[in-house]
Amino acid sequence: MSNAPEAPERTKGLRRVVRSTLAGQLTSEIRAAILDGQFPAGGQLNEMALAGQFGVSRGPVREAIQRLVQEGLLRAEPHRGVFVVDLADDDIVDIYFTRKSLEIAAIRRVMADPRRIALADELMGLTDRMAVLLGSGDWAEIADLDLHYHRRIVEEARSERLSRGYNTLQAETRLCLRLMMAGYRQNRALIEEHERLARFIGDGHPDETEAEMDAHFGDPVRILERGRTAMREAPDLPGLSRAPESARSP
Repeated sequence: MSNAPEAPERTKGLRRVVRSTLAGQLTSEIRAAILDGQFPAGGQLNEMALAGQFGVSRGPVREAIQRLVQEGLLRAEPHRGVFVVDLADDDIVDIYFTRKSLEIAAIRRVMADPRRIALADELMGLTDRMAVLLGSGDWAEIADLDLHYHRRIVEEARSERLSRGYNTLQAETRLCLRLMMAGYRQNRALIEEHERLARFIGDGHPDETEAEMDAHFGDPVRILERGRTAMREAPDLPGLSRAPESARSP
């Protein structure tokens, strides 16, 4: 007679879940299209048209849209429809204010942990990859590495609730970065900022690290304006979302 434990009985009402649902795949596809600028800021999305393009029923498209509304990439207006967010200057300031608050809280805990040295090495490696991509002008990939760099700092604080709060900003942050990357075009400012921050973390100087983090966030609206100017001068720059010429009223 086998001593192996019996499999637990299946709880009534619970269904088996699949690894990747159709709605999840659609969410990823529509999110990518928004971030790549295929769906422009302020543009309306049509549920039936999307279902036709993807060759699916409207149900999973509706679910995908609801998820992206929760992420902050789409907004639903009663009796009008669903629109791609058009970030106002005030929106960008608020996103960066919240990010900075969370990341400074994270960096204070990181600096008290000896594992920060390994983190600093990892961050410098990410910065090196950004520097390589700078030569090819792959700003979309640079933006993704930038986001990963900052997410690693928050993760190393090892606070489940801090990470959970930070994760709610990921989609909006990614959209901001895609809009703002042109503001760093043709210079190494972005690379140098990340190099300094990684170096301060490794050296173990908490006051200097926190001051550098504060300076790193800088003035996001000013950087966005530089990005808008760059897009007007070279609208076909690879890997950039087109920044809106004027901000909507919040």
